[in-house]
Amino acid sequence: MSFTLSRRRCGVTAVGPHWLRPEDPVTGFPDVSLAMRDPNGLLAAGGDLSSARLLAAYRRGIFPWYNPGQPILWWSPDPRAVLFAAHLRVSRSLRKTLNRRRFRLTMDEAFDQVIEACAGPRRQSEGTWITEAMDTAYRRLHQQGVAHSVECWHDGTLAGGLYGVAIGRVFFGESMFSRETDASKVAFCHLVRQLNRWDFGLIDCQVHSAHLASLGATEIPRDRFVQYLNRFCEQAPRDLWRFDSALLEQAWV
Repeated sequence: MSFTLSRRRCGVTAVGPHWLRPEDPVTGFPDVSLAMRDPNGLLAAGGDLSSARLLAAYRRGIFPWYNPGQPILWWSPDPRAVLFAAHLRVSRSLRKTLNRRRFRLTMDEAFDQVIEACAGPRRQSEGTWITEAMDTAYRRLHQQGVAHSVECWHDGTLAGGLYGVAIGRVFFGESMFSRETDASKVAFCHLVRQLNRWDFGLIDCQVHSAHLASLGATEIPRDRFVQYLNRFCEQAPRDLWRFDSALLEQAWV
């Protein structure tokens, strides 16, 4: 299960309207208003996955996604799927699962295991969009304290989790996985509640999916999304990513 469930169905082979060379400035992305409408949001191709370029992209509302054998493709879809932390929606059945506390939740304890699991084969999927280069790039961001993971453990085994990138008070969700029923949802809900406690203004979900909509995600115009980035990305980042133990014990009502 990924934040961008529709990625696997894109089957994109076209390049965007702007070509990036690895030697181009990391800030050399075209304005997101120039992104293609079909496929929705394709903005540029090429460049590299250096940490500086990735962070410059996220800060502008752009993210990479491409299949093996393709150049790096950069996207900024309109509308944009987001979740405001205070608007998390928890169903009755999921609330029961959360209150049973059968899972143990951690942050940044097993980032490599999480991204490896997210890159693994999925049901009804022929492959993964997390290429070796993407894997390396996000592990590097984690080492730099920018990419973070949430782990959901059951009896000492990693049952689910997710990872993403944090800039200021915005969390850019990238991918999630489950090996047990509801494990990724439990990880996501606890992350959102913790981000709300930390006054995060926005969680980027990239593109709409019924799964994320059921948890409270909504779509907003891209220009409004960029306005939110300009506001919240400039706020002071979190230094220590750990769950508040008292918050973990708090009942879900």
